[in-house]
Amino acid sequence: MTQKTFPRRSLFLATALTAVLLAPVAGHADPTAEISPSRMSETMKILASDRFEGRAPGTEGEKVTVPWLIAQYKALGLEPAGENGGWTQTVPMIRTRTAANGSISARTGGRTLPLIQLQDIYLATLLPEDRLQVKNAPMVFVGYGVHAPERHWDDFKGVDLKGKVAVFLVNDPDFDAAPGEPVAGRFGGKTMTYYGRWTYKYEEAARRGAVAALIIHETAAASYPWSTVVAPGGEAYDVEHAATESRPVPVQGWLEGKAAAALFQQAGLDLDTLRIKARSESFRPVTLKHTTFSADLPVTVDRLESQNVLAKITGAKYPDETVMFGAHWDAYGKSTDAQGNTVIRRGAIDDGSGIAALFEIARAFKAGPKPDRTIRFAAWTGEERGLLGSGWYVAHPLAPLDKTAANLTMDVLQMAGPAHNAFIIGAGQDTLQEQFAAAVALQGRTAQPEAMPERGAFYRADHLPFARAGVPVLAVMDMAGKFDLLKGGTEAGGKWLTAYMACYHQACDAWSPDWDVRGAAQDVWAVWKVGHDVAFSHDWPQWKAGSEFAAIRQKTAPATVQ
Repeated sequence: MTQKTFPRRSLFLATALTAVLLAPVAGHADPTAEISPSRMSETMKILASDRFEGRAPGTEGEKVTVPWLIAQYKALGLEPAGENGGWTQTVPMIRTRTAANGSISARTGGRTLPLIQLQDIYLATLLPEDRLQVKNAPMVFVGYGVHAPERHWDDFKGVDLKGKVAVFLVNDPDFDAAPGEPVAGRFGGKTMTYYGRWTYKYEEAARRGAVAALIIHETAAASYPWSTVVAPGGEAYDVEHAATESRPVPVQGWLEGKAAAALFQQAGLDLDTLRIKARSESFRPVTLKHTTFSADLPVTVDRLESQNVLAKITGAKYPDETVMFGAHWDAYGKSTDAQGNTVIRRGAIDDGSGIAALFEIARAFKAGPKPDRTIRFAAWTGEERGLLGSGWYVAHPLAPLDKTAANLTMDVLQMAGPAHNAFIIGAGQDTLQEQFAAAVALQGRTAQPEAMPERGAFYRADHLPFARAGVPVLAVMDMAGKFDLLKGGTEAGGKWLTAYMACYHQACDAWSPDWDVRGAAQDVWAVWKVGHDVAFSHDWPQWKAGSEFAAIRQKTAPATVQ
């Protein structure tokens, strides 16, 4: 592909400079701001080292990670923004570990189909109980399991799920829709809505009293292979819930695709035929006749306290208003494989890259004048376990959410070098995305909607709890498509993405000296620019009229914010 050069007025990242020097923008961006690829690389190298043990919440790895993060905040000259004048916010959690040495089966009449944990099925629980048990529970196929009155869609049709096992398809009804089908476009086409996320399906099963929720795995619809599903090995985390709060579904899990087809066949049903029927608004839940599900597995329960690590720069004019930058510090930790070998899932890119970006953005702000609004920097815990740290903060905010102008989240940045393009996650949601496109244009690049919206990336990172609370958000996640790289074009960008996805949540997400971090630095500067413009103003970013989050902001924020 023909290579391009950036305009002279823009950020020139195609050189071999170890630091990315930022040119003045429209007379008000800070000319001293600097995003350093070499510093970012060093941060990722440290976080992915043996010393940090994969940074799982509540482990020895956290005991190393949290003090190290605080030390970096102090070295940057930031102020503490945690509880009681400190640097942290405590997030009480439970950790459950479901063993594989138990029994799981589906029985139809006199026929029994054994299901092997981690091979045919993946079961976990978020309840603090010493056994995961389901005894002869009826099974009901609920299609995509979507209840969306605003889209005139209800897969449940009033079916009683109390005490039953709800079986779901992954993604939402649009995913496999053929052109001309009535459902086509009802759920955003290939763009996954929140109704397609596994979290929504578990929430819906809990609301309806199901004893278990099983999602049928398909790699394309889930956007990740079976190996990613089973990677936690039966381990699950949740925040501690008050007695007055609703409880999660007692058993949650996945059915491997072939095992699911066999189970349905045993019940006299054809899963492929049911998939097609589930794409119609007339679909009704299908009971697997004479079929029951049973499971009995031991569970180990631990209670622990994890930490969000928080810092700030107090605003000079509007200190009670917040612009927040965030990334998650946690990864999947250390475990032992079937051969007895120690495996560390280091999370160098996911999300060591986001933490590295957080430090660079903080450094850039500290190099300039004091912002009008307070800027907060959040290193979240428990993202990989269900957005737990950011969700806890939103439920227990340390700054008013109705006066939080924006949340800007960085999660997975590309390491393949400078690019001609950038991706917008969940394009069309709010005005921050327009600002990001403008910042990217100043670099001589083009911003485009994510290339694989079926992955539902907008619903998979720490900005989501803020969006669900009405706060406008910007998410930058560089697993959204093939970058058009200065060196090698989209072919090279595709190779990087394929290689990274093979290591997604795996041990091979490890630091490499061969990375070209300048591409990540491009995106970090653009995020900094968006936050800078919001922090040095009194404007309020807005949700687009068609966003599902716009109505929340209208209800929760004062008129001046709207």
